Amino acid sequence: MVEPKGREPVRRNARSNRARILATARQELGRNPEVTLEEIARAAGVVRRTLFGHFPGRAALVEALTEEASQALWSAVSGQSEPAETPAHELARFVLSIWPVGDRYRLLLALIHQDLGAQRVSEVLAPARDEAAAILDRGQRDGVFHSHLPSAVLSAGLEALMISLLECVNVGMWEDDGTGAAVAALVTAGVPTERARQVVEAVTVDAKDEAG
Repeated sequence: MVEPKGREPVRRNARSNRARILATARQELGRNPEVTLEEIARAAGVVRRTLFGHFPGRAALVEALTEEASQALWSAVSGQSEPAETPAHELARFVLSIWPVGDRYRLLLALIHQDLGAQRVSEVLAPARDEAAAILDRGQRDGVFHSHLPSAVLSAGLEALMISLLECVNVGMWEDDGTGAAVAALVTAGVPTERARQVVEAVTVDAKDEAG
């Protein structure tokens, strides 16, 4: 069966509208978690019917943003293909890789209790949690990180720290490109402050060289 010639442009336009709605929703929900779908549609430059054609309700829109965040986080974590020379470098690289994802989707932090629920949040964070716990476990075995807390407990503490730092960015208390968060993570794990700064600087330079 031959499809009408106009079908593909229509599909492209639908994909474009969906992407624009999601991008606008990220921005508007970040400003005001109580923003209405009608306000998001208006900000995206589409009519209410178009938005509801893609997302029949707030839950569907939030879930689409959550799935975007989940895929982005998975890509960031799975991109750690080259093991760093020490667990400290690995932890710094890990934080620097996931920080942009957390920064982009930090609006979801405000929606955890109202829209997502603990189970969905756990599903999204599972890959990052597993990777962080593995790095911390290696660091403790090598004597790079302190061991007075089990690696799982230390990992939970670092996660809470990263979320708190993202919250500070969200409310305008702090600005960071990830380097400050990476230094904070290393210091919390037991790396001396000056050494932590050196490690983060080295990893940042390596990342720039790889990108260039």
